[in-house]
Amino acid sequence: MTVQPALAAPDIVDIADAGDAARHGAKAARLALLARGGVATPPGFAISVADGARLAAGGAEALGAALQAALARLEAVRGRRLGDAAAPLLVSVRTSAGEGASGAPAILNIGACAATEAGIAARAGLRAARDLRRRLIQSFAPAALGVDAEALEQALLDRIRASGAADESELDAAALGALLDDYHRIVVDETGAPFPEDPREQLSLALAAAAAAWASPRARMLRAARGDDPEAGLGFVIQAMSLGVGPGVSGAGSAVSRDPRSGARALSGVWVAQGQGEDAALGLRAAAPLEGGDGALALIAPDVFAALAAQVALAEAALADACKVEFTVEDGVVKILDAVAAPRGPRAAVRIAVDLAEEGRIGRADALLRIDPQLLIEHLHPTVDPAAPRDVIGRGLPASPGAASGPIAFTADAAEVFSARGTPAILVRVETGPEDIRGMHVAAGVMTARGGLTSHAAVVARGMGVPCVVGVSDVAVDIDEGALRAGGRRFAEGDVITLDGGAGEALAGAAAMLRPEFSGAFATLMVWADAHRRMGVRANADTPADARVARGFNVDGIGLCRTEHMFFEPERVTAMREMILADDAQARRAALARLLPWQRADFVALFGIMKGLPVTIRLLDPPLHEFLPQSPRDMRELALAMAMPVEKVKARAAALAEINPMLGMRGCRLGVTVPEIYEMQARAIFEAAVEAEAAFGAAVTPEIMIPLVSANREMLILKDRIDAVAAAVKAERGADFAYKVGCMVETPRAALRAEEIARGAAFLSFGTNDLTQMTYGLSRDDAGGFMRAYLAQGVFPADPFHTLDVEGVGELLLMAAERGRRGNRAVALSLCGEHGGDPASVRFCELAGFDYVSCSPYRVPIARLAAAQARILALRGRGDGAP
Repeated sequence: MTVQPALAAPDIVDIADAGDAARHGAKAARLALLARGGVATPPGFAISVADGARLAAGGAEALGAALQAALARLEAVRGRRLGDAAAPLLVSVRTSAGEGASGAPAILNIGACAATEAGIAARAGLRAARDLRRRLIQSFAPAALGVDAEALEQALLDRIRASGAADESELDAAALGALLDDYHRIVVDETGAPFPEDPREQLSLALAAAAAAWASPRARMLRAARGDDPEAGLGFVIQAMSLGVGPGVSGAGSAVSRDPRSGARALSGVWVAQGQGEDAALGLRAAAPLEGGDGALALIAPDVFAALAAQVALAEAALADACKVEFTVEDGVVKILDAVAAPRGPRAAVRIAVDLAEEGRIGRADALLRIDPQLLIEHLHPTVDPAAPRDVIGRGLPASPGAASGPIAFTADAAEVFSARGTPAILVRVETGPEDIRGMHVAAGVMTARGGLTSHAAVVARGMGVPCVVGVSDVAVDIDEGALRAGGRRFAEGDVITLDGGAGEALAGAAAMLRPEFSGAFATLMVWADAHRRMGVRANADTPADARVARGFNVDGIGLCRTEHMFFEPERVTAMREMILADDAQARRAALARLLPWQRADFVALFGIMKGLPVTIRLLDPPLHEFLPQSPRDMRELALAMAMPVEKVKARAAALAEINPMLGMRGCRLGVTVPEIYEMQARAIFEAAVEAEAAFGAAVTPEIMIPLVSANREMLILKDRIDAVAAAVKAERGADFAYKVGCMVETPRAALRAEEIARGAAFLSFGTNDLTQMTYGLSRDDAGGFMRAYLAQGVFPADPFHTLDVEGVGELLLMAAERGRRGNRAVALSLCGEHGGDPASVRFCELAGFDYVSCSPYRVPIARLAAAQARILALRGRGDGAP
């Protein structure tokens, strides 16, 4: 004979002892916190998640004597008994779902029946007693007996119309008695049996029905569809009812402890007089404000309002968070039914976390962990007011956060004209290229019909802190006609639109804005983040203006200065084109000599702004054809300006044209084959270092980054030439200076050969934009055309150009880091692609032991917070505790 193992005793505990969410569900655990914190919650008990499964399988009988014992304890505490005619106890059944799921609607007023009506009436009045019976049947019969809820609702509406009442709250005792008769007839007609009048049977049926419904395949599918855990368990909370109806001040409502937009301490909410939970929560009746309006609780009963405020403060202290509470008032006595974390906007979230830490409710490390770094975007940029109307004309990818309104400009020239008039424009292009830089510098925002999150427009706009939406495929941009068409509407140059870079939307007209906010709680949070992080955070800054913005965000230096962006000013691009069109090295050097003073002056300015902080300068990276005009008209203008035949310009452009220029003669390949360019840039850097140190009194150690290295020989050739230029400048200036030479690892081969490359490099900086592109064989400029479909079908878990691909690109980074340090233990490791401002990617870099990340200036605070969070979690994961 097989001996069955004995079942564990039912796990039913008083509310104050139900602190383990895994055992008794999230609601029970919250109520335990509240009860232990002195909050006035109705007494009750919790049935465990494991027992919820028993109920689903075998009904309430599975809990046997344990359930009855728990009821007896509750009856003793309340001084009332379930089903007692003179002093009846009424209870509620609320579900307490496991973590990762939301529960089912509550069933209130169990115990209300014909036998207890007189006892309830003695407490709350006859009308209230019958209304409680009506409420019980209306919620219980559909959930536990399968009665058609619409049939009950229709009977209620018929009685309301017959009595001339506005709603059920105006039905008198006689009308409610007639409605109860209607309800009982419906139950008998639909089930063949009378409504259960035994309170203990009501409780048993309610528990068993809710548990069985939760365990059904349909319920599992619904949980999965809304993102909940389909396998989450279900426990229950049984509490004595606080009626919300009856004599004196009675009702129900909800309240929040802090303003959801600002985070300031301010009690607000709504309540319904002579109502219960569902009246307020589901909006079944018109609610009055707690304060400041007709029917306000603070006006009607200031002492009750004060008691509620005190209970909300206790709830906030118990949860150590701003909270939203559900409450009832019975004859002036306030009871808190539940409390959850209050909803809050991004600015409120920061203030609440900081305030709680300063009040001693939570530690600073916990305050940092409570903030999603991406929420800081609203502090850093203007944003569209959430309350403002939105006339959306196009949707694309949110390439650069913030919002801006302005007239449409279809060319860089037009953008400059609008800027000169004092009205920055929205630059609208099919896609942008280097020739659009000057227009982007003066534009309020940028929108492109094509492109992805690492397209030219996206990367440059993020660096400038300019709102940008790319890949707006549902609009048509006709540059020649000067028209933007969207949804049957036509917008001409000069028409005003708004870009919401955070939402990836273009709006018609000028939307209302919220301004950025760098002080107060935000500034405090940043100080705490810096105290907790290990990893450095630098900025990608190409101009003095970028550097000043970055310095304002307390960067640890410049991790990437892209020197090509310095060449697109009108005078400079002319000299650059002369160099490209030159017939020999001597002519190239003459043109580069004109560029040298400009380059040197830019670097002096950067060194001065950084005041001794490291500055990493990437030598010229893009292919030379990007600096030449593309249209026949622009080519003719260039030929005229340079007094040469237009055929020569066309021939040179054709000679430089490549089938795949991003994999052609760019980066270090330019330095190897056209050495004059890198020699000029190195000279400009070293001369600027000497001049900056003399001018500002701070030692300057420039870091020169060689881009697109794939072979160690490339690195060695170019480093030797840079060293030679440094020696020449030292001799000419009679000055000594330190410098570092490293490379940008952005090809898979460079990652694989990191050990030998690192032997001659002071640093390896991973350019993950190109490294992702080359690892996937995926064009970052063209991926927007299919990325949404890929993400929707789960081909990629996230856009790999937005969040670092840990499995593929991340493995290359780890391999390169390990090999690089094997070749040079002192080599510095960093990430300087757009991933440097993505919180998940920053966490990866912390775990990988990188020295710093570098990102766009306006993403620096996000990276600083993400680095602090990563460090805190890493230390806690090792058991060291937060610093």
